[in-house]
Amino acid sequence: MNTSTINSNNRSTFLYHLLALFVSIVWGVSFISTSKLLDAGIGPIDIYLLRFLMAYVVLLAITCRHIRSESLKDEALFVICGLCGGSIYFIGENTALQYTLVTNVSLLVTLAPILTVLLTKLMYKTEKFSKGFVIGSTIAFFGVACVIFNSSSSIEVKPVGDLLSIAAALSFAIYCIVAKKLNARYDTLFITRKIFFYGLITALPFLAFQEKSMDFGVLLYPITWVHLGFLGLVCSMLAYIMWNEAINNLGASRASNYLYLSPVITLIASILILNEPVTSVGYIGCALTIGGVIVSEKLKI
Repeated sequence: MNTSTINSNNRSTFLYHLLALFVSIVWGVSFISTSKLLDAGIGPIDIYLLRFLMAYVVLLAITCRHIRSESLKDEALFVICGLCGGSIYFIGENTALQYTLVTNVSLLVTLAPILTVLLTKLMYKTEKFSKGFVIGSTIAFFGVACVIFNSSSSIEVKPVGDLLSIAAALSFAIYCIVAKKLNARYDTLFITRKIFFYGLITALPFLAFQEKSMDFGVLLYPITWVHLGFLGLVCSMLAYIMWNEAINNLGASRASNYLYLSPVITLIASILILNEPVTSVGYIGCALTIGGVIVSEKLKI
């Protein structure tokens, strides 16, 4: 392989790292928009359905010519992706907040990258992980813990909510692995659209368990659609397209490592938008998280 080919491959890989970084940023900021919509009176399941419906309609208009997958087996894999990367993950995470502390949920959901690594190792024996990757992931995880505990000095154990948080993290890890398998046979737009479709369908039964219905009057305010548009078109449609490209080219484990940055982005956004205070622990957590991601990529041992 000549030097020009190596440089071209490096530039290509760098692009997919940028995609994963962008996704981690918008998903981190998405908590702010979700919080604003919850405060406006829109339920967590309603927010999920509205953002995914918006993204699905746009994608359907773009990719309407190709509707079906090549086999029933592949269709089943799309259902799994819709469940794990859509309804189970988002609704599980939001429901967990009703049973346990926000600090517990935020910390346990960040187990997704580690669970992705473990599941990938079990399912694909040929994929190996360097010591640098393990060390970097561990550093990043402790960094996330510091970020989450920025405004909390204690943590309580509440089994129901904690188990739901772990289930959400596990479901997203499964989604990343299955989506990578589908990437070998389908283009990213088709995969993303199918995931949104099954994510919407499998979320509908959860409406029966929502405590109160949405106040549709809130949809008359322009700011509501600003937040919904950001969540639906950027955080859902665009981010999922980019994420599927990232895991297809970097691997589920390497791409998922960028998820550690999301709590850091949430912390920064909270400072700038919500004027929330940050302690020295929060700053240390930011440094550890970013450092851990860098170590996992650069330390090849």
